[in-house]
Amino acid sequence: MRIAIDAMGGDHAPRSTVEGALAAAKEWNDIEIILVGDQEQLEPLSGADVPGNLRIHHASEVIEADDEPVRAVRRKKDASMVVAGRLVREGEAEAMISAGNTGALMTTGLLVVGRMAGIERPALAPMIPTVDERGVLALDLGANMDAKPEHLAQYALMGSIYREKVHGIQRPRVGLLNVGTEELKGNELTKAAYPLIQQLPVNFVGNVESRDILTGACDVLVCDGFAGNILLKSLEGTAGTIFSILKQEFSKSLKNKLAAALLMPSLRGLKKTLDYKEHGGAPLLGLSGLVVKGHGSSDGEAIKNAVRQARTAIQSRLTESISQEISRK
Repeated sequence: MRIAIDAMGGDHAPRSTVEGALAAAKEWNDIEIILVGDQEQLEPLSGADVPGNLRIHHASEVIEADDEPVRAVRRKKDASMVVAGRLVREGEAEAMISAGNTGALMTTGLLVVGRMAGIERPALAPMIPTVDERGVLALDLGANMDAKPEHLAQYALMGSIYREKVHGIQRPRVGLLNVGTEELKGNELTKAAYPLIQQLPVNFVGNVESRDILTGACDVLVCDGFAGNILLKSLEGTAGTIFSILKQEFSKSLKNKLAAALLMPSLRGLKKTLDYKEHGGAPLLGLSGLVVKGHGSSDGEAIKNAVRQARTAIQSRLTESISQEISRK
């Protein structure tokens, strides 16, 4: 199986992408990793001891973080992200990974890789950590700001298949983000989506309130991209603020510093549970090929975990499974 990595995408690229690619290539010899980017920059970072299952595919351009997505994808034909997408479309790679411009990656997915037949809107589906450490796959969290009830139903189906195929969860619980748990709660979108999801071959547990997400109320959370992105940013901001407050409190006095020393192993475990690096990236579900979006600040570890995630998805025939289920509808 072949996985293309946009080596120039991300805050710490290309060093972070090369480090992650090298670690992944050494860990799994059943994959071929294709680093897509400026060969002159990538070769020195790769070093002399390059694994035989890693190669560089030259791309002369880069899509920057502040580039306008559609214009950049259309004009920068030789950008590393676009070239990686083209490798997937032409069957030279089974998946691509990028930690670059999210809007440009979504555009690359739509215009270069292409939508899956029967899917109207692909969805961005990151993992949200939960206290039971199962996590919840939430979609859509920002790929589409507006959605129709039919889109939410497709998200439910794709999310359920992903959790079953990639994470090995039998009959994953699917919940619909809402302001209350009663069936008739919500706005026109959620009230119309509820019966559509009920009719799907998924384990639908009904409406889920945002306060219950972190306690593991469901395995798949369905929402429109506007509400989902607000949810995600709120959780990220809250977690960051809590750790900042704890750091301040633990440094106020000698007594607090001693307490911090005792609690540090537990706090490190908590931080690891909430760390995006452990999950690798967020798949863009609904495309004809596998596309994984890495966090913009991904380091080598995060890139390696994104490769692991893509490898598992390819092995479990995720894209084919979603396509087959959508075609039955």
